[in-house]
Amino acid sequence: MSPTTEGLGPRRRALLGSGLGAALAGSAAALTGAASSAGGSSAGATTAAPDVPGTVPFYGPRQAGVTTPPPAHTRWVALDLTPGATLEDLRRVLRIWTEDLARATQGASPLADHTPELTREHTRLTVTVGLGGSVFEHVGRPDLAPPWLAELPPFATDALEDRWSGGDVVLQVEATTAEATARVQRALVRAAGAVVRHRWTQAGTRPTPGAPTWRAPRNAFGQIDGTVQPALDGSDDDLLWRGPESGPWEHASTLVLRRIAMNLDTWEELDPVAKEHAIGRRLADGAPLTGGHEGSPPDLTASGPHGFTVIDPGSHMARAMPREPWERFLRRPCAYELPGRDEVGTLTARDTARSAHGLLFAAYCADAHRQLVPVQRRLAEADLLNIWTVTVGSATFALLPGVQEGESLGERVLAG
Repeated sequence: MSPTTEGLGPRRRALLGSGLGAALAGSAAALTGAASSAGGSSAGATTAAPDVPGTVPFYGPRQAGVTTPPPAHTRWVALDLTPGATLEDLRRVLRIWTEDLARATQGASPLADHTPELTREHTRLTVTVGLGGSVFEHVGRPDLAPPWLAELPPFATDALEDRWSGGDVVLQVEATTAEATARVQRALVRAAGAVVRHRWTQAGTRPTPGAPTWRAPRNAFGQIDGTVQPALDGSDDDLLWRGPESGPWEHASTLVLRRIAMNLDTWEELDPVAKEHAIGRRLADGAPLTGGHEGSPPDLTASGPHGFTVIDPGSHMARAMPREPWERFLRRPCAYELPGRDEVGTLTARDTARSAHGLLFAAYCADAHRQLVPVQRRLAEADLLNIWTVTVGSATFALLPGVQEGESLGERVLAG
């Protein structure tokens, strides 16, 4: 038995010895102590029960992290396969990640964690794994790509940058602490070894002082963002998940991540009335300008005393409202902040020492081209908020179906 695999369990040794060993053996050597320090079960052992306080179940037909109430911290990590990486390499990485995530999400350390003493707290960790369309081209199997997965078309208001766009594989890591998301990213990327290289990391936060919640947060404009959502009681599952007609992709979903830079310098010059006019909602409580509360339907035809509509047809809410029943998708927005000035072309009008802020707009749906693209086109055409925003990054991923014990992420969809 090789000293680099001793103590890892037969399943882990089999993965490391089947062609990926050169890439992962060095990482595995450092993991031997971690398994015993974290409470001790071997790689193939059963994870903690689903009702462990502070944890989210890992196994199931669908991955956690889509309809799971969002915690305070989310980071999306895009990886590219390195030149020469094969379909079998991708399968092996997904098997190793499955094994690590079954442990990490239940409060035990991933096998690639060099300091397991720091990861024993239960932080409602979820990690959602997705594949970009480019990965199927990379491994020479475009036939395995789901037909509904494709990059979004260009929009007139986009100023996309490679440093925030694309990717072969994505890891969405969520937890109640930023440290937990950072540590899990590090462990999973280390476990993948030389098969992947980092493309980008985008980290955001939500104001969630207590337990994770679906309550719509405020973005950097002070706007309550994410009021209109599909139902999560099963009645809108066709908007969120692929159905039986998708074969091995049943229970998959689509993630569209859009990085939106926000010009606070000029936004902050507006008075509250002008801000509400651009948004179409009251800043105080998120209610439509036509009255009611945050969840009240807006009256887009109501006129004011001078004959103009109360809600401007170019307001963000008016442009974003679904025109068809299927033009709905689940949103999990997060705020990001960068120290100093963010170079976003003409958006940054002044060279100031103020930090740059923006929105990580994460949308989840069964078919982005049917559900999301029509809304994005309307926003690009006439949304008043385009004066203060620009989209600088965009990426689309197929979120893999979930797994049961004994299975691996991607096992069925990559079986061809």
